[in-house]
Amino acid sequence: MGYKIVGGKVVNIEAVIFDLDGVIVTTDDYHYEAWKKIADQENIYFDREINERLRGVSRMESLDIILEKSSKIYNEEEKIELATRKNDYYKNLLENLTKEDILPGILETLNFLENKKIKTAIGSSSKNTMFILNKIGLTNRFDAIVDGTMIKNSKPDPEVFLQAAEKVGIKTEKCLVIEDADAGVEAGKRAGMRVLGVGSAKNNENADYKSENMEEFNIASIFLKR
Repeated sequence: MGYKIVGGKVVNIEAVIFDLDGVIVTTDDYHYEAWKKIADQENIYFDREINERLRGVSRMESLDIILEKSSKIYNEEEKIELATRKNDYYKNLLENLTKEDILPGILETLNFLENKKIKTAIGSSSKNTMFILNKIGLTNRFDAIVDGTMIKNSKPDPEVFLQAAEKVGIKTEKCLVIEDADAGVEAGKRAGMRVLGVGSAKNNENADYKSENMEEFNIASIFLKR
């Protein structure tokens, strides 16, 4: 198992829980294109700055953020129709995904963890998680997968990570979360887990470890013995 001294305390990491989008593969541009198409059709202002607020949150919560710029009040049925239409656009774009889209450093990290017999899981708010994993050929590389179809509350609620820890049978304090969104970092910390912030989350002061991406992060450093 892996042992790391953090703040004078030895931390034993026995499971690593990965966020999906932005950590294993990036579909940010696909999300943006799909939401932008919806916004344009509805004459709602939408740009990449607003898109950043959607990182790590559910589809319906993302829609609510976009609708803040609308003068029209949408009822629940209309919201569901918009979200469904957006997802149809998004899934059409996802058809372009292949194994080549797996982000640098991910396969090496998974190989390392498998060799160390460290449990691995996916903890994602996306309801398209299985579709994406199948497209990039990683479905069978994880001991557990928890996604947006299995949870009631999206990040920053810790539900998705708590379920993942339960599925792999590891206590929360022995889990490491890898996240690229502030909402995910908060969710991991609220779950009582250690968090590695990558991408934009590398600037999150609550992350225990920080790196630009998984290619630059030495995962073995967390598993140095005392």
